[in-house]
Amino acid sequence: MPHESSGPAARPRRIVIIGRPGSGKSTLARRLGERLNLPVVHLDRLFWLPGWTQPDEAAFRARVQASTEGPGWISEGNYDRTTFALRLPLADALIWLDPPRSLCLWRVIARNRRGGRRPDLPEGCEERLNAEFLAFLRYVWRYDRDHRPRIEVGLAQHGRHLQVHRLNSDAAVKAFWAAL
Repeated sequence: MPHESSGPAARPRRIVIIGRPGSGKSTLARRLGERLNLPVVHLDRLFWLPGWTQPDEAAFRARVQASTEGPGWISEGNYDRTTFALRLPLADALIWLDPPRSLCLWRVIARNRRGGRRPDLPEGCEERLNAEFLAFLRYVWRYDRDHRPRIEVGLAQHGRHLQVHRLNSDAAVKAFWAAL
């Protein structure tokens, strides 16, 4: 099992950030990238094509692999089935943002209501209140049931060496940040 911690130890250079949508992955990745002077890779930008079109899996994996070739990076996003085997063996730390489901759901809805284009999404992928968004809310709600078990397996298979930080509240994120 990966080594778990609530605060940082040695300063990692290759960091994977995962968590339920609305957990703050993109925000933390941007702030951490600025603080550590590391490039940030938003997997949603590599995955989605304009109009929320899904790419060919091999093309997506090639983009992910190219994004992790440097000496240091922060890779933000889940995509456990298609990217854990590529990212986790190269990483030295994993941050799992794990706030309560209700908070994440509220954040996703609030983000949608604010409108505008998110910087972690590619051009042509604006969030709208439509059937796809309602399906996305279902994904957020069912994350623990449908995705957490696969993530745990992926960590056991590809990330045993990782320093893992599970942050389950805004206070835990602030404490982690203060300890950097």
